[in-house]
Amino acid sequence: MLPREKSDALFAAALNHIPGGVNSPVRAFRAVGGNPFFVASAKGAWLTDVDGNRILDYVGTWGPAILGHAHPGIIASVKSAADRGTSFGIPNPGEVTLAQRVKEWVPSVGKIRFCNSGTEACMSAIRLARGFTGRDQIIKFDGCYHGHADSLLVRAGSGALTFGHPDSAGVPADFARHTLVLPFNDADAVTAAFATHGREIAALIVEGVPANAGLYLPRPGFYELLTRLCRENGAVFILDEVMTGFRLGKGGAQERYGLTPDLSCFGKIIGAGLPVGAFGGRTDIMDQLAPLGPVYQAGTLSGNPLAMAAGLAALDALESTDAYATLETLGLQLEAGMTEAARSAGIPVTWQRIGSMFCGYFTPGPVWNLADALKSDRARFARFFHGMLDAGIYLAPSQFEAGFISTAHSPADIDATISAASKVLRSL
Repeated sequence: MLPREKSDALFAAALNHIPGGVNSPVRAFRAVGGNPFFVASAKGAWLTDVDGNRILDYVGTWGPAILGHAHPGIIASVKSAADRGTSFGIPNPGEVTLAQRVKEWVPSVGKIRFCNSGTEACMSAIRLARGFTGRDQIIKFDGCYHGHADSLLVRAGSGALTFGHPDSAGVPADFARHTLVLPFNDADAVTAAFATHGREIAALIVEGVPANAGLYLPRPGFYELLTRLCRENGAVFILDEVMTGFRLGKGGAQERYGLTPDLSCFGKIIGAGLPVGAFGGRTDIMDQLAPLGPVYQAGTLSGNPLAMAAGLAALDALESTDAYATLETLGLQLEAGMTEAARSAGIPVTWQRIGSMFCGYFTPGPVWNLADALKSDRARFARFFHGMLDAGIYLAPSQFEAGFISTAHSPADIDATISAASKVLRSL
């Protein structure tokens, strides 16, 4: 077991000052038990905690570290930008350059606006869709997380067409009733929802690949159905690419699946680890935003020069290398090895992967939606998580989170991970 005395002391102190000792709930390790470790530094695919342990990282800041931690080009770009000032509250050239770059990579984006987080991007896109259509209702899918805005923190009721109830204290039921939550990959439920509520629905929002309940993929034709139903009913199709954008390829999930959403939400990689978000899409919809239109959205730090510099450096590095081919190769290596490790240990694990994103569910599967994911053996996953961490490998601290590979991971790192997993699985 790795020494964690300093991390434990820091967590004990944090409990006195920060709710739960953390500034984001999943960091508290509540889903797996135990205390979180505290990071002193990170480089490449590795973290170093305050106790001096080196830990191979498959969380990658929950996605942005696609090039690994402390990438030299990104660090140099941020330092250069910081020398010129950290925030202006007035336009800077980086906003225009990054906007142009995103439009080049994602053809569905006619115009784009930067903000400061994925939550803000999704919240703003939904407000914009409501303002554009003059409607109130939205559709989301269970297991899909689009940030902690009030209208999105809802879950399904007893039936597929039941309007949601608040999934967090402090969210008025009146807000939640405007959100219809459906099972992911259920074509009949979506078709029925539009048949009943079609002319009331402002927008349908879905993740590029649902990656906030582990990782499950759309059935063939499901996203095409969503696109068609939105078009036929005048609803705005919003693709949340906060996790998948620029990670699954230059054009994200919409490139992989051949989609043309009306609006897209971005984050993570276009800030390269700095706080950033963005939403963009059809020009006629985006021009409803103030100061051109009646839909208000604002942010003092939106498009701040540090985040723009980091994002540009990240996209430059991705474009100038064979990054996506490398990530696909590493993903295939990890998938094959982990699948065989589970089979050899006689442990039922359903391995899900797309590109450099992955999740191993402790269930025989298949896993197509949240109901399937919830069949996983969470106690066994918790033991697996801690066994891997004791071996110096950090996976997401929940059965219901995705993992991420970076270009800084080497084939040897993947082999070491598979070897450690084989030993841990045999001990469960």
